[in-house]
Amino acid sequence: MLVIPAVDLKDGRCVRLRQGDLHEETVYSEDAAGTALRWERLGATRLHVVDLNGAVEGRPHNLPQIEAILKTVSVPLQVGGGIRTLETVKQYLSRGVSRIVLGTAVLQDRSLLDQACREFPMRILVGIDARDGKVAVRGWTSQSNVSVKELLPTLSGYPLCGVIYTDIARDGMLEGPNLAALREIVAGSPVPVIASGGITRVEDLQGIKALGPKVEGAIVGKALYDGKLDLAAALKAVQSAE
Repeated sequence: MLVIPAVDLKDGRCVRLRQGDLHEETVYSEDAAGTALRWERLGATRLHVVDLNGAVEGRPHNLPQIEAILKTVSVPLQVGGGIRTLETVKQYLSRGVSRIVLGTAVLQDRSLLDQACREFPMRILVGIDARDGKVAVRGWTSQSNVSVKELLPTLSGYPLCGVIYTDIARDGMLEGPNLAALREIVAGSPVPVIASGGITRVEDLQGIKALGPKVEGAIVGKALYDGKLDLAAALKAVQSAE
């Protein structure tokens, strides 16, 4: 199982939010590329980059910072936030991004998922961000009426490389992941699952890994930045459990 550090970008800076609230931010660095390089040097084999402004605005906002990260690190990047057109998908992939995360568009413009998967099979991840079992959109600023359980079966048959499941209530709270919800997601997902939200301790990662081989990885953010979780120790613990 991969441990994937998150690099969340807002107004060009590396930040972390509480439950996705843009007004509840902690700025960790003005140097996004340097932050990404730090995680690579500590052993990360993939990075999860989110354009937080883009997620709300519906178009890329922190592209210069993402390009700088691409030029600085050698590990693959998966990028999400504001990717609502096929042109944006192509823009990121042409610059060297490994995987694209589609979230809002999966609910509001299914044709984009169809096109992206057709042109770039196994390069697309679906980001499922949930609050009380319902899927949130537009950078978590809007709540849909679609439940996660309803959405997952509709992804069957798509050549996706996986889904990223985030429990918004746990995100940035350092209270541990929602393992019960994750267990249901893993059981219902037709593709590999990456867990996100609340991961704070090595034991959290071990609990996620224990959900089975369908769990490809876990995204870790605030706990790394606050020093509550040591990346090298986390990687070693997960690998030793292989």
